[in-house]
Amino acid sequence: MFTYTVSVTTGNQEFAGSIDYIYLTLVGTETCSDQTLLDKSFFDRFARGSVVSVDISTKEIIGDIELVKLEKEEFLFNDQWYCRCINVTTPSGERVEFPCYRWIANEKEVVLRDGKGVAPWFPPEHRCQHRH
Repeated sequence: MFTYTVSVTTGNQEFAGSIDYIYLTLVGTETCSDQTLLDKSFFDRFARGSVVSVDISTKEIIGDIELVKLEKEEFLFNDQWYCRCINVTTPSGERVEFPCYRWIANEKEVVLRDGKGVAPWFPPEHRCQHRH
């Protein structure tokens, strides 16, 4: 078994939290993880400003993580959630950040790409440096 640790950060905005069910799937270059319910206790599931961490186990290495898929299942009518970002720590210890910075309502699926994308013509001295 291989374990990926996923940390989901909810924004600090007013009404950013949600008690809806949030599912996450890791998509790698080799395969993808099973869809996983990100669950904490009912009342602080995704509280404003919180970080929810969960371990996702897979039978095989999924490869380099390319995407994170989020799905939100409505528990309360019109309960939006503000996802700030998702961080994934791979079994080898590599940390990959997936910025979101958006409100998620009742979309079928939200797909996030990692925060490493940089245009090749952008000068290195102007690129953001990720601190891990």
